[in-house]
Amino acid sequence: MGQLCAVTFTKYGRLFYFDPGDIQPKVGDLVLVPTDDGPEVAECVWAPEWTDVDTSGFPKLLGFAGPEDIRRDEQIRRAKAEAMVAARRLIRAHELPMKVVAVDHIPAGGEGSSRRGGGSSGAKTTIYFTAPHRVDFRALVRDLGATLKCRVELRQLSARDSARVQGGIGSCGRDLCCATFLTDFEPVTIRMAKDQDLPLNPMRIAGACGRLMCCLKYEHPLYADAGTYPSPGTLVETAEGSGRVISKFPPGESVAIRLSADGRAVRCPVADVCGSRKAFESRTAP
Repeated sequence: MGQLCAVTFTKYGRLFYFDPGDIQPKVGDLVLVPTDDGPEVAECVWAPEWTDVDTSGFPKLLGFAGPEDIRRDEQIRRAKAEAMVAARRLIRAHELPMKVVAVDHIPAGGEGSSRRGGGSSGAKTTIYFTAPHRVDFRALVRDLGATLKCRVELRQLSARDSARVQGGIGSCGRDLCCATFLTDFEPVTIRMAKDQDLPLNPMRIAGACGRLMCCLKYEHPLYADAGTYPSPGTLVETAEGSGRVISKFPPGESVAIRLSADGRAVRCPVADVCGSRKAFESRTAP
């Protein structure tokens, strides 16, 4: 049992959870968080609260952000904005089919620059982009380096990685799974949508990335195990009388049945349904 708080690097951006350690930040406070590129400034959007979750694996906050940290963060944000504008302008000039998704910047002397081979004092800008195919951007990198006066690296993202970086709201009304808790993308197939009796309409089963929704994977094992359920149209016996199965609900381990006596539709636990066709026919015979 321990305390956890949530921070974000951008307004309405993805939430990251940390152990507050020795400090107790309030909502709106700027704190320092550990990253691969050194301490970065983030805003606390969820004050520390006690939780029964094991917090030993969560990184700890490094403290409150000071004036120098805030000034450095503003410089980084300004450099990112300039790189974004320059990249889009030069992409148009080179007539490349690329779309800039995000920009990361490590200032001169950044802790991560030496680990990446850029020397201990060289600034580095990483530009993430999407494209319909592989792109020869060597000339673009040279022009970007001359314009931004630092080392530039371009990384192409897949559609799903792009959605993870940008974030957004899914059709369920919640933040995208890939931008909140998913760490690995598991294969999702059209067979999963068919097994769940979902309409094979790309607008209904595709996520923000344009690919099949990752959440199709969540409930699929329940539908895969539903082979023993009576199929729609089967005549069955229930505690409320005889009827015909009209649909299955594997997540609730139940089936919907249209009663023959009064035409009502009822939902019954699959364990309480008996597929006694002969008994049904004998009861309904004239």
